[in-house]
Amino acid sequence: MPAYMDRANSDFARAYEEHVWRVYGFLAYRLRDREAAEDLTQVTFERALRAWSRFDPSRASVSTWLIAIARNLLIDHHRRDRSSRFEQIDERVGPTVSGPEERFTTSPELIQALAQLSERDREVVALRFGGDLTGPEIAALCDLSLANVQQILSRSLRKLRVLLEAEATPDAGVGLPVRHD
Repeated sequence: MPAYMDRANSDFARAYEEHVWRVYGFLAYRLRDREAAEDLTQVTFERALRAWSRFDPSRASVSTWLIAIARNLLIDHHRRDRSSRFEQIDERVGPTVSGPEERFTTSPELIQALAQLSERDREVVALRFGGDLTGPEIAALCDLSLANVQQILSRSLRKLRVLLEAEATPDAGVGLPVRHD
């Protein structure tokens, strides 16, 4: 095997080790299905390996490039699985088998709160916290301005905080008599 192929294989192996959990985290945030997230993570790296010689670091970081591949696969996955849109899903239920994704969505309350965000807001949150991308990387990937990404994240986190606080204290202030002394 020529030396340049050894170097390319070594570079790809390093990229895999460094970014596999980012890709998996993004997919786990978006799917909440361990097997599907694992499958799409595998396919992401298979596609990346086939395209590795065409990767251009001047256009995007390895992380952003891999997340873009995963994001496209996720879109295709949802297109193929249109029937799931018509099924009633209990958003409070997380993965049925514990796995590494639990570090991304550990509480049923968080899963339920995330489900109440818009599709775009969930995607930006998943890219930031599941995929561990920076604001500029998310902006480039989603074709948004950095200010827009920051606004979406800020608004989404505020909404999540309100939803989670309401979940933690569902009866706060309800049914208490008011004293008029």
